[in-house]
Amino acid sequence: MKLYRIYGITLRYLFLFRHSINKVADAFYWPVIDLLLWGLTITYVRSANPGSDNFIMVVISGLLLWQVVWRGQYEITISLLEDLWNKNLINIFTTPLKLNEWIVSVIVLGIIKAFISLVFASAVALFLYQVKILFYGFYLIPFVLLLFMTGWWVGFFVAGIILRYGTKLEQLAWSTIYLISPFSGIYYPISILPVWAQKVSYLIPTSYIFEGSREVIQKGYLADVSKLWNCLILNLVYLVISLIFFKKSYNKVLENKGLVKVF
Repeated sequence: MKLYRIYGITLRYLFLFRHSINKVADAFYWPVIDLLLWGLTITYVRSANPGSDNFIMVVISGLLLWQVVWRGQYEITISLLEDLWNKNLINIFTTPLKLNEWIVSVIVLGIIKAFISLVFASAVALFLYQVKILFYGFYLIPFVLLLFMTGWWVGFFVAGIILRYGTKLEQLAWSTIYLISPFSGIYYPISILPVWAQKVSYLIPTSYIFEGSREVIQKGYLADVSKLWNCLILNLVYLVISLIFFKKSYNKVLENKGLVKVF
């Protein structure tokens, strides 16, 4: 792989970000709306139940951390979709660009945009509700990295499906990540789920992170470090499987009809 090609594709997508109102809205508008709706609701709940001081911290920090997962997945699938809609994917890969370089580029793009969105949303949460995402301290680093990994494997899995079956399944780019959200325990402990759902949660990497984040909020530290290891192992397994699936989908398209026919 060549760094200058990765840099070039990443820069191309960043130029699109600068000149697209839709992309700016995704990065800034929707996080603010979510913070307002959830934050005001939880503020009301706290006023009705004075003893639930940690509740707003749990919900708002969960909302901020979920932005990392969503952004990591979103940039992969939307970058692919936009090039398919514009019939530009064939132009990109007629250059010396390799598939692995494109993969790295969209991962880097997701990290950059997630950082922008997370910093902005964290500032809004601090201003409106005095919730500090830096409360997590050192734990914030592994939390964010592992949440990114979840977004990546979901993104590449969905991208592989879209490559195989076309943009008629474009709705998956927005909806798939939310299939795992009920089992992730973003705003509530996994223990309140039905037994069958709890068993599913054990296979969802994000459930360990959000359980761990609540542990840090309540105790000030992560007592069960194995949560991080469980999340890492699951993410690595799913990421390898999703990348294999994505590359096989790409190769199958080239063999059967070519990128120019994908739509």
